[in-house]
Amino acid sequence: MLIKESHVDVQTAVDGKETSMRIFVFHPTIPQYPNARFPGIVLFSEIYQVTGPVARFARQIAGQGYIVAAPSSYHDFTGPEALAYDVPGTDQGNEWKIKKTLQSYDVDSYKAVDHLLSLPTCTGLIGTTGMCLGGHLALRASLDPRISACVAYFATDVHSRTLGPYTEANTSAQAPPDSNHTIDKLGEIKGEVAMIFGIKDTHVPDAGRDLIRHKLRESGAVFSFHEFAWAQHAFIRDELSKGRYDPAITKICFEVLLEMFGRILKTDLGARDGRPEKIEHVC
Repeated sequence: MLIKESHVDVQTAVDGKETSMRIFVFHPTIPQYPNARFPGIVLFSEIYQVTGPVARFARQIAGQGYIVAAPSSYHDFTGPEALAYDVPGTDQGNEWKIKKTLQSYDVDSYKAVDHLLSLPTCTGLIGTTGMCLGGHLALRASLDPRISACVAYFATDVHSRTLGPYTEANTSAQAPPDSNHTIDKLGEIKGEVAMIFGIKDTHVPDAGRDLIRHKLRESGAVFSFHEFAWAQHAFIRDELSKGRYDPAITKICFEVLLEMFGRILKTDLGARDGRPEKIEHVC
């Protein structure tokens, strides 16, 4: 499927500050079908904003028949340009990641969904995905009931409650009082979630992944949980991945994404009845 690329700048107002957020749009096109409509996907980037690998990932998804909107997360502090995959770029991205408030992240997500829903070529069904910081933001975006499907790649800072300003990491299974952290709000998710991790991911260790899985199950969310034995952090990044890119596992994970998005966003499922499913115990 062919793709048309563009961008739109939308105004945001949060924490007493107005800024302009750039959303990069990757839109599928079918010649001679100008009124074709597609589901929408919000794609959240890693800490470097919308880099070459993120744009290529967006094109892969768009080519399957989805309108992809990729917001620039650090508009609170800088322009839409990508940070470099080097030490200064990494340090800057990690600094802004915790300086930006959860409220600002939430406004970004809502604005991106709003934009997709404003397009006459969007069917109104919305999914979300992302990697690293973007994996966390994709999961957090799923708290918005307008989002029906989420595929989160190696989501960081979920288990430790360290996205946005914080005093210290907290990996307790018990929610702090009045917590606004993503892991303590999973019960608000209305759609389906797929979490994807590498077992050798040093950013989300075994105990962290176990906690995320436990909290998802405890919340009653509909989810699947995928762990790959030899995968490290950033294993889907096909550029400057510091030796961690694994194209074979990346391909498998993309099939996970296509299965979920195809089943939920390209099919009119109607409303979920909520009745418990009876599974027959057979061999």
